[in-house]
Amino acid sequence: MEIAVTDAVRPRTAERLLNRLAAEQADSRLPSVAAGLVRDGTLVWSAARGSVDGSAPTADTQYRMGSITKTFVAVCVMRLRDEGRLALTDRIADHLPGTPLGGATIAQLLSHAAGLQAETDGPWWERTAGGDWDSLAVQLGDGATRHRPGSRFHYSNVGFGVLGELIARMRRTSWDDAVRTEILDPLGMRRTTTRPVAPAARGYAVHPWADVLLPEPEHDAGAMAPAGQLWSTVADLSRWAAFLAGDTADVLSADTLAEMTQPQMVDDPPEAAWQAGYGLGIQLWNLDGTRYAGHGGSMPGFLAVIRVDLSTRDGVIVMTNNTSSLGRDLAPDLLAILAAEEPVLPDEWRPSPVPGTTLEIVGPWYWGPAPLLVKALPDGWLEIGGLTGPTRSAKFRPNADGTWTGLSGYYAGETLRVVRTDDGTVRHLDLASFCFTRTPYDPAADVPGGVDAAGWSA
Repeated sequence: MEIAVTDAVRPRTAERLLNRLAAEQADSRLPSVAAGLVRDGTLVWSAARGSVDGSAPTADTQYRMGSITKTFVAVCVMRLRDEGRLALTDRIADHLPGTPLGGATIAQLLSHAAGLQAETDGPWWERTAGGDWDSLAVQLGDGATRHRPGSRFHYSNVGFGVLGELIARMRRTSWDDAVRTEILDPLGMRRTTTRPVAPAARGYAVHPWADVLLPEPEHDAGAMAPAGQLWSTVADLSRWAAFLAGDTADVLSADTLAEMTQPQMVDDPPEAAWQAGYGLGIQLWNLDGTRYAGHGGSMPGFLAVIRVDLSTRDGVIVMTNNTSSLGRDLAPDLLAILAAEEPVLPDEWRPSPVPGTTLEIVGPWYWGPAPLLVKALPDGWLEIGGLTGPTRSAKFRPNADGTWTGLSGYYAGETLRVVRTDDGTVRHLDLASFCFTRTPYDPAADVPGGVDAAGWSA
């Protein structure tokens, strides 16, 4: 069975996308699979294969999203930070007394850098009913820390159980009520719930050597629920993809979202070069130079992924009711088909006003003998890059006092100052103590260490 729910893409694009989805369902033996693509904040294509309760699934069919839940928990934590209720550098034990965790900070828990154990000490929590916070807290003694906090990436489901309790304590409500009130309701995500609400797919394991199914258990995970409890739909997660692409509405500031998508730790497997990392509650990928943000999810009977191309802002959602076997290439393949068939057009160029004080400093400069180029950007910012080769490139945001603040790379957070002579003429630029001059090592500028009086010679 199949159903194409939207047709905002061209027929050839839709055909290629459906063929790729159909091949995945057949080759990976998925009881059902639903997928969608998001562009400019809109679900432009969705389709499904297989059967849920004898009918074709749709973009409104619920699947368990697994660890995609963690992105919602992380946003709630960042909202608390933005309100001044906590700092990312706070030790979690400062807010949850009696929970040592080796001095791990909130930021380390969000980025899986706390060194905390991956799973609970008891039975496999994903297949057994969960207990309350007290039953989880007793496991969080000194032995719960497997690695020195901050030393390496070590994925921890337990860590997000801890963050869920942090939200509950600070909001005086359950973590899921906080998620609903602060995120789901404002974004209109009505079909995202903590337990399945029909129509919803049943979770299955597929026998590895025969085409038969085994139902997987479903339950409330209790204190571990923040690690993977939520259920959702392709339609609802399309709104979350738009959120991750920058349309945060009033839920979160753009600057905070950008902070969450900055790599905090690299997932460095010994068998291959690293291609993935983790921000603050958000999974990151760097594939062939293209950066993606989102998260994968797995629970017994379900697999899911949401991924956004940070350059084009296109997003993809895939959800299936199978414990294993969903190919890793499906989500990137769907994005690649959309990009190939319907590439994003560049914005039209239009002239934009540039202040005279900015025009004064655009053009070639020199860091010692190295040529640089300062360009004015349409948003009122500056960009510094190499004129003849690679260098420490960065964008800069203007400040009210006439200085500029670096936003990326080596110069992130550093201050760019325009140094003038007594008559107001620009003498040189000062960036983090580096002197940029209009000619190589201009002797008229205040070059640190001075310029040899003999000047340039053969």
